[in-house]
Amino acid sequence: MSAADLAARLLDLDRAPFTLPSSRIMVFRRGEDAVSVHTSEYERSRDECRVLQSLLVHDGAGAALPITAVRVDRIEFGGGAATLTFDGAGALSLRGGAGIVAVTEAGERVEHDGSAGLRIAIGTDRSLRLSAADAHDAALAATQAAWDGWFAKLPVVRDDLQEMAAFCWWVLGANIVEIPSMPGSRAVVPSKIGYVGAWQWDAYFIARGLRHGDPALAREQLDIVFAFPAPTGQLPDVVHEHGVLASSDDLPEGDRENLRRAGSAIADPTAPVPLTKPPLAAWAVRAVLEAEDDPQWARRVLPVVAASQEWWLRDSDLDHDGLPEYGHPYSSGLDDSPVFDGPIPTTAPDLAAYLVQQDRELADLWDRYAPEAADTEELRRRADRTAERLLRLWDPQLRRFVAWGAGEPIVSDTVVGLIPLFTGTLPEAVVSELVAAIEDPARYAAPWVIPTVALSDPDYSPTRMWRGPVWVNTTLLVAEGLERSGRAELAREIRERIAALVIHAGGPHEYFNPETGEKAPRATTAFAWSAALFIDNAVALTGR
Repeated sequence: MSAADLAARLLDLDRAPFTLPSSRIMVFRRGEDAVSVHTSEYERSRDECRVLQSLLVHDGAGAALPITAVRVDRIEFGGGAATLTFDGAGALSLRGGAGIVAVTEAGERVEHDGSAGLRIAIGTDRSLRLSAADAHDAALAATQAAWDGWFAKLPVVRDDLQEMAAFCWWVLGANIVEIPSMPGSRAVVPSKIGYVGAWQWDAYFIARGLRHGDPALAREQLDIVFAFPAPTGQLPDVVHEHGVLASSDDLPEGDRENLRRAGSAIADPTAPVPLTKPPLAAWAVRAVLEAEDDPQWARRVLPVVAASQEWWLRDSDLDHDGLPEYGHPYSSGLDDSPVFDGPIPTTAPDLAAYLVQQDRELADLWDRYAPEAADTEELRRRADRTAERLLRLWDPQLRRFVAWGAGEPIVSDTVVGLIPLFTGTLPEAVVSELVAAIEDPARYAAPWVIPTVALSDPDYSPTRMWRGPVWVNTTLLVAEGLERSGRAELAREIRERIAALVIHAGGPHEYFNPETGEKAPRATTAFAWSAALFIDNAVALTGR
């Protein structure tokens, strides 16, 4: 079976729509015999972006032809009597049957001859232009060729992982859009269904997966989020079609006030709150360069990454204790974590760990690509100093890392307390305590690992975002930390279990119930970083 056919087995037109790389059009199932058509837009829901309520094909007696097959390049009605495909990125082409009925969002019913077919062109303003499908066969061939080219790059992984890897590769291709402010760009957005924009953190994880089949596209994801640094070096949270989201001033007034109120006495509550994402840029750059070396690109992006690191260490240490803080939950990536129920800014152990590792990654990258451009030994010394300060967050009575806000400990038992493993240099006694927590059925050894809040914590919820559900990214960051900390066997077990989770749940969803292994009710489907990290993990498991 081809990779495209493997992927198509999970195209249900509900959790996974019919779409095309670089298209903003999505097609979903509407009952057994009809589909609805939607556009994909930043900060707008699927229902807000519906342009056709229904589209169906009927036979000569007026009976609707059922949907009988969904492939990556077509939807078939009535056993192939009619087919729906793309005619370029901005249009659909449908031909076959005795007649076609389209119902617009305004409720207007439009009928067309099935033998002539129907071409549905959709503008960026959701405008519709309907005409005869004069080039249906050519459109079908072009759509098939586009997907064939995409799947030709799919990495080959272990047999039991290949079907889901094919579907995850489809998810990455399906989520490609152009950012209007960057003509010709190919941003792999988190999800065309719910998150249309280039989020900084997402780009790092997405690049990790893309590098195995399309290193150039992986580099492009990083180029997009590196394209708009502030003069201070801060990178924006999101690059979207209207610009960037980099501070509370980029949000509506009501949201700005809420963000400012989240500040503590350490921060100026009247000042804009910077919005960014955790410093994993060098980690992503290094991984992409491992897949395909590109010294010119490395020398171009390293100054941006280095400036961002300086911003974190210089401008985000608001209490001047040597450990930077998250100025707002948005900047952590774990927006709803109970770590942020307390005072903000928050000194969090995961941020300190990322900063340690980023200085080390930067030092290695500068040594390799531009040794004259930076004092790499000072970067390593600074990493060591930050690592020592990280240990201040270790609570020997609780036997875990804790976050702090406004001088008070935040004792919620969350996955951020496991991320310091990522440094690979914790004392053995601390590593042993963290391993014990990971293996404890009352804390992190849930049926499906690793929950984002310990099962025993009062704030634990199996379905509420960042307050218990399993996320692929945090689980694999912990696994990588275990590998660096000399616990390869446990890391391998976690890698196998997170791969099994995605397969069990039927796809790379945004987050998962750690008790059932199913998609959490409000989680987005066809989620790009889960897809990319499934592929990255599958490659790692295959090579071991």
